[in-house]
Amino acid sequence: MHHLHTSSLQRTLENIWYKNGKGKWFLLPFTLLYCLLNLIQHWKLTRRRSKIDIPVIIVGNISIGGTGKTPAVIYLIKRLKKAGYKPAVITRGYGGKSTKWPRLVTAQSDPKQVGDEAVLIAKRAAVPVVAGPERTVDIRYLRSKYDCDVIISDDGLQHYCLHRDIEIVLINAQRELGNGWCLPAGPLRENAHRLKNVDFVLYNDGFEQKNSKISAFSQRYQLSSVFSMQLSGDTLYSLFFNEKSMNLSDLLEEPIHAVTGIAHPDRFYKTLEKHGLNLTKHSFPDHYDFKPKDLEFYDDKIIIMTEKDAVKCSEFAHRNCWFLPVEAQMEDKFDDLLLDKLEKLSV
Repeated sequence: MHHLHTSSLQRTLENIWYKNGKGKWFLLPFTLLYCLLNLIQHWKLTRRRSKIDIPVIIVGNISIGGTGKTPAVIYLIKRLKKAGYKPAVITRGYGGKSTKWPRLVTAQSDPKQVGDEAVLIAKRAAVPVVAGPERTVDIRYLRSKYDCDVIISDDGLQHYCLHRDIEIVLINAQRELGNGWCLPAGPLRENAHRLKNVDFVLYNDGFEQKNSKISAFSQRYQLSSVFSMQLSGDTLYSLFFNEKSMNLSDLLEEPIHAVTGIAHPDRFYKTLEKHGLNLTKHSFPDHYDFKPKDLEFYDDKIIIMTEKDAVKCSEFAHRNCWFLPVEAQMEDKFDDLLLDKLEKLSV
């Protein structure tokens, strides 16, 4: 069973974008207008870029919706720390309702104020995190308070006035670029040709094994720097009992409530089903502001959610609430090339 709490407009657009549904031709004039405005914006804002004296890495995407940016950012932070760097993160704070920006984000910050992704990064990575809509202001604020030697921008690829040294774009392997059209007739924020100008493309296979689609994708868009990214995770943690955990395999064939407030929940559901769980699915919109009633199902079934959603539910979670953290894994070649590029920038 699948309870959808998303809007009919969102479902209609996704049908056009990913299932070749009717309607994209009606949206074409708006797409042409979007492309024109985007071109003007790009030309205007790139001229206003000012160089920053430490490297800036942007982790973003050219399509709407979830591509796995947050686990990728957490992976990069850990990898850079291991290599001896002192990274810090700037993020939009999407979904945060604060009226005062920029904001320093810690593991104890309120996700309602600064956004769920910002809190999750602060919780998992133990580095300075600053949230705010103006990335250049965020960087100034960050550097006035912390000693860091590389900045990772969580999203911000289309924040054209932001200086960048390395651009990393993520692709959801299940959805790729949809119908290949720009908004609103398709899911793209920028034309697919943009991928030729970035430093690295990470093809996120999720929990699936690396597959042959990655080479087909590289050939289709004539790209040379495409690397595989996988997600792993099979241990659940309780939101109610500190330090309590269990393996997904312990719940084989158990009836479960799977609750999500993320852009593309199918991958999360498939992961749980692959472990033999019997799901009732509850899909809420991306960055949804959960309320206690959303987790009341009047039965004794276990509730499983993503770690991103868990940061918003910790205050009112009950004994049946669990979350599944995931870790990103990259190819060694990606790590080597990234660190090599960074070393050259730091000279």
